[in-house]
Amino acid sequence: MSRVGKKPIAIPAKTSIDFKDSVLVVKGEKGTLTRTIHASVGLEIKDNVISIIIDQEGRKARSIQGLTRSLVANMVNGVSKGFERILEINGIGYRAEMKGSSIVLNLGYSHPIDFPLPDGISAKIEKNNVIKLTGIDKEQVGQTAASIRKLRKPEPYKGKGVKYAEEHIQRKAGKTGTK
Repeated sequence: MSRVGKKPIAIPAKTSIDFKDSVLVVKGEKGTLTRTIHASVGLEIKDNVISIIIDQEGRKARSIQGLTRSLVANMVNGVSKGFERILEINGIGYRAEMKGSSIVLNLGYSHPIDFPLPDGISAKIEKNNVIKLTGIDKEQVGQTAASIRKLRKPEPYKGKGVKYAEEHIQRKAGKTGTK
């Protein structure tokens, strides 16, 4: 059995769950998320706890049980608490600023980059070099952060570029210049 899939998911207060015809709708304080659940697993909701049950045995069904449990737990956490991803911009002249619902990034190119934020994602910029992305969908927050990071990945010599706040860039020595 999947150890992850067997764990029950507690439903917080002010969160409602609706599961009909393999479509799960989670409503909470921060918003609403909808997802289609795979046919080989089902949800059992009682006493403010969600359990993921599998209809058939097998390796594939167990893996889908664990995946479904993680996705449902992320949905419940997203509508109750939300998710946040922090990016840092390192480099001389590298900076970011908000213009309406998009981020304008100066990353050492000859032109500024206009990055429009997808629906459901909000950003806050601190000190021109820290971007805080927030939203209720964990996948969307992570994908937006990865797309911004992809515009200028951190390089290993000086560490210039966009990196995650918790990411550690392994530095290279470079040329010493001695004979």
